[in-house]
Amino acid sequence: MSDSIQFEGTTDVLQLSPDGYGRLARYITGELGIKMPDSKMNMIQSRLVRRVRELGLSSVEHYGQYLFAPGNNEEREHFINAVTTNKTDFFREPEHFQYLTDIALPSLVGAAKYDSSFIRVWSAACSSGEEPYTLAMVLSEFTRKQRQSGFAILATDVSTKVLQMAQNGVYAEDQIAPVPLAMRSKYLLQNHSRSERLIRIAPELRQRVSFHHLNFMAPNYQIKDRFDIIFLRNVLIYFDKDVQEAVVNKVCHYLSPGGYLFVSHSESLSGLKVPVKSVRPLSIASRCQITNSPWQGSDFERAGLWSRRKEQKIEGGH
Repeated sequence: MSDSIQFEGTTDVLQLSPDGYGRLARYITGELGIKMPDSKMNMIQSRLVRRVRELGLSSVEHYGQYLFAPGNNEEREHFINAVTTNKTDFFREPEHFQYLTDIALPSLVGAAKYDSSFIRVWSAACSSGEEPYTLAMVLSEFTRKQRQSGFAILATDVSTKVLQMAQNGVYAEDQIAPVPLAMRSKYLLQNHSRSERLIRIAPELRQRVSFHHLNFMAPNYQIKDRFDIIFLRNVLIYFDKDVQEAVVNKVCHYLSPGGYLFVSHSESLSGLKVPVKSVRPLSIASRCQITNSPWQGSDFERAGLWSRRKEQKIEGGH
């Protein structure tokens, strides 16, 4: 990158023109289905600055021109990684996992068709992996107690960047604070470095989760399985009603009859023509009505083998 390029204190370098933003916004909506009102312009500008620097371009406006130049299709992956939101946590909206354990899973394994079979789960917007790994912990606990044969989890996202992070399964120590202490000793590994405290998901849990790229706007998801449980959380809020309805219907195509669909507390299926009915308020769950990395294990130890002082400190930070 040229030393003459200035990025700080120069508003014309950081700022998109209305036309420049409009073109990017239309691309995002067309490609990802995400609503892009003018109020999101500042957010898009700020998220693109790092990529502008990496490419050595003169401005965010110039980046917009670069993005759509012939032969730059590969840049669109970087663009999508930059502009998509990837906020997530372990055990986010814990009521969902309580309902899963207390109601959904027992009802599924109680049905004749689930005898001695796998439970299949889809984390449809998995971000950096906290949700599918939380599901894996919950399902591991449940299947062990119920003596079920096991489970498998498909985890998908539109961002290739967060999918790589999720597949690695490595997190900062403070990120695992919501994980119950008893589960940490079973499912989390801790590195030996004193300078950088990292946690990795144990291999027996990682092997239960398969990560794949998926864009909800794709005409065909190319998924072969049907799922007993689908988590479609904190993604519908970014779509308008027509896109919400289309996405939910496509997702429900892969939901087994009697299976459960979970959306977030901030989302609602009310008013949408979809093949599920609510079985719990507060958007906890709906039920299908259709009848038809270089990390080595030796570098880690069981995360539960922390000192009692450390456990108490982290527990208090919940």
